[in-house]
Amino acid sequence: MDTRKQIGKLLVDAGIISDKTLERALKIQKESDKRLGALLGEMGIVSEEEVTEALAGQFNLRTVKNFADKKFSKNLLDLVPVRLALGKTIFPLIHNGNNLAIATLDPYDSETFSHLAKITGMRIQLALSTRKDIIEAIEKHYLYGEKVTDHKQKILLIDDSPVFVKVLAAALTKEGFEVLVAGDGVEGLKLSLSQYPDLIICDQFMPRMDGYKFMLTLKEYHEQSELPIILMTSKASKEEEDKALTAGFTDFIGKPTMPAKVIERIQRVFSKRCELNIHM
Repeated sequence: MDTRKQIGKLLVDAGIISDKTLERALKIQKESDKRLGALLGEMGIVSEEEVTEALAGQFNLRTVKNFADKKFSKNLLDLVPVRLALGKTIFPLIHNGNNLAIATLDPYDSETFSHLAKITGMRIQLALSTRKDIIEAIEKHYLYGEKVTDHKQKILLIDDSPVFVKVLAAALTKEGFEVLVAGDGVEGLKLSLSQYPDLIICDQFMPRMDGYKFMLTLKEYHEQSELPIILMTSKASKEEEDKALTAGFTDFIGKPTMPAKVIERIQRVFSKRCELNIHM
């Protein structure tokens, strides 16, 4: 049974909605990307708080509200990278010994919780909250007041060709991305670890640290291990592409290339990652 039907059945069993209402909502949801709880809220059938309370009762979890104004240390926030917090709508609440408590709106998202346990080495404890409360906390503590809807995806471009970088960076900026630029792998590693980009485009042949060494070094840092990295190289062939993908790169683009192709590949990577999210 998929997550939408699990959530829907839970609401039916709790007497919050009827079977007919659930059937109608699921039909509407097939034509949208909205979570079931949000859709039912827009239809005026159920509130987000009611969904949260029903889930909390089913899973025997506590709920948390209005926590955006509390203080959270940088060490705690660093345990959940901003891109993971945004992509999965989760927020770290408390770090106590080997336990990490996070606020989530989807207790069925075991894939995310397992991944978080792996990268932190901690036992993940869940608390349920509404999307509104989690987003408010993300905006205040991760985005420093910037609205999630205004948040630009951040691209790190690592290449030692000034002309190519200038052209591609201008195209990416025009497309609405925030662009960071590094001239080699060492500089790129420093930027990635400090700026938390959403995606990296990396040249294969660079001074000090080449593309493969950069990728393997970055993946040693648990908070960066799942970061998508696209390799660009003038040594383009099917064999080189297979080698790059096997090594751990997310995608492969041969040089020379047009900015439009790079943008298309970036959008494809982001689309695939969005498809991995489990929607209510």
